Amino acid sequence: MAGLNVDDVKVSLQKFGLYDYVVFVLMLLSCVMIGVYFGFLKKKAKKGEAEADYLVGNRQMKIIPVSLSLIASFISGISLLGTPTEIYLYGVQYMYIVGGVISMGFIMMYFYLPVFHNLKLTSTYQMAWLPIVIYVPALAFNQVTGINVHLITPIVCVICIFYTCVGGLKAVVWTDVVQTILMFGAMLLIIIKGTLDVGGLSVVIERAKASGRIEGPDLRFDMTTRHNIYSCVIGGVVYWLKTNAVSQNMIQRYLSLPTLASAKKALWTFIFGTLVLLALCCYSGLLIYAKYYDCDPLTTKLAKAKDQLLPLLVMDTLGDFPGLPGLFVAGVFSAALSSLSTGLNSMSAVVLEDFFKPFSNRPLSEKQTSIIMRAVVAVFGAICVVLVLVVEKLGSVLQLSMSLGSVSNGPLLGIFTLGVLIPWANGTGAIVGGTIGLLVMIWVCLKAQLAIATGELAFDLKPVDTQGCSYHFIASEPMSMLAINTTSLSIDATPVEPEFALYHISYLWYTTMGALITIIIAVIVSFIVGPNKPDEMNPNLFSPFIQRILVRRRIASHNQLEMATGGIKEIIQ
Repeated sequence: MAGLNVDDVKVSLQKFGLYDYVVFVLMLLSCVMIGVYFGFLKKKAKKGEAEADYLVGNRQMKIIPVSLSLIASFISGISLLGTPTEIYLYGVQYMYIVGGVISMGFIMMYFYLPVFHNLKLTSTYQMAWLPIVIYVPALAFNQVTGINVHLITPIVCVICIFYTCVGGLKAVVWTDVVQTILMFGAMLLIIIKGTLDVGGLSVVIERAKASGRIEGPDLRFDMTTRHNIYSCVIGGVVYWLKTNAVSQNMIQRYLSLPTLASAKKALWTFIFGTLVLLALCCYSGLLIYAKYYDCDPLTTKLAKAKDQLLPLLVMDTLGDFPGLPGLFVAGVFSAALSSLSTGLNSMSAVVLEDFFKPFSNRPLSEKQTSIIMRAVVAVFGAICVVLVLVVEKLGSVLQLSMSLGSVSNGPLLGIFTLGVLIPWANGTGAIVGGTIGLLVMIWVCLKAQLAIATGELAFDLKPVDTQGCSYHFIASEPMSMLAINTTSLSIDATPVEPEFALYHISYLWYTTMGALITIIIAVIVSFIVGPNKPDEMNPNLFSPFIQRILVRRRIASHNQLEMATGGIKEIIQ
């Protein structure tokens, strides 16, 4: 490629042929057929069960399909493309978040899941992150085919809206099963072939170590450090807790299982599968560096966006094998379709339960309920397609999605935590605390994004190189090259530390911050206006250990009352 420029190389890598399109289309058709089966061919639910059948599968779903659906719904294309990019740019520090994931499992199992499952809820309360979910795989498709993202996103979204509309939760779960298998298959294929191409596992590890990408946990307690062991584990557990324990998307799947015991099994199956997929994504980030260690594709503009690094590796590695690039694109889009369909199905539950039912003068008929649920899916799906235009103007998707989600994630987690753990907190306190928490987090997140855009807030990148490039290029934005310079300059000069500001803290602390603000303000306001009386509360609304405390208090109060009554009787006698 000595005489080629970067545009020639880019075109040569776009080998998405007939077989690849066939694989991709077959994936989409399988989703459509699953929707058709559950929407039109499967035996209809009995009268009075249509709503439960559409939203929670009549609470008769099986553990393995639900577990795979949880994995597919949570991971999404954001993680499949964003996590390898994170590792390539910043190293493996982010992967210590696995400690937070495992801790989240125990907290959810004992404190949150029993409450929601025992109450047989449908709605636990989503929208801002769905356009990101759609945009990310469109970037991958653009990288491997050259087709404009605004052409492919409406087509894929219409298919997703269709099968979610007609098939409900059962269609969503079973398309998730197909999509999860595709995700794992695509990632394993890339890793195995890519590792062989660069010379084996030892080469990948050696190059990653030499560049500082493999490193131990950062033990400095500095909340402004983008990733350290504290933000990954403590901040990570709170972030994952909100995303899994009180998120409508996830809880709706747990509630589709018949018993609490089966929900707990699905939880740990989900955690295991998620850890495996995160490990695959992490390794693929190291593999990308091993492949391009001497010719950074971001500096040369071979990859137009950071999150096109993995698709670039795919085309470089699998481009000569007809059908395999199509499998990868199908896998990435599968992750996106899963998250989108899950989000849309969840939104239909939220809108129905929290907006239509409370304000309806009389009970909704089955036909009205069906129309409302399906209309919500169609409307919100269309809105997501339009919002893709906004998302493409923003930055790296992994941090972006977690940051934007934290605007509401923290306050929501705080409110649900008040509900299941703090009997004294009342409705007024929850509303005031949630509102203040939301306003503070909007300010923090907007200021942080603005600081990143203006360069006020910057993060140290791992070193890259372009000396081994075999094609000509013009580095119009030498951001990646700065990583080399900052590495060498740090030896001779002391960098000027930026002045601390609240919005400079790591994005992994955002959910924790929002939740703590909400809880503290809510408790204070509750005691000012008059707290709830725990003895008068329904114990089933709280976590099991809070239930036991309330029951013991009632027994003690009852015994004291009996003793007092007995004493009065003796005096009278």
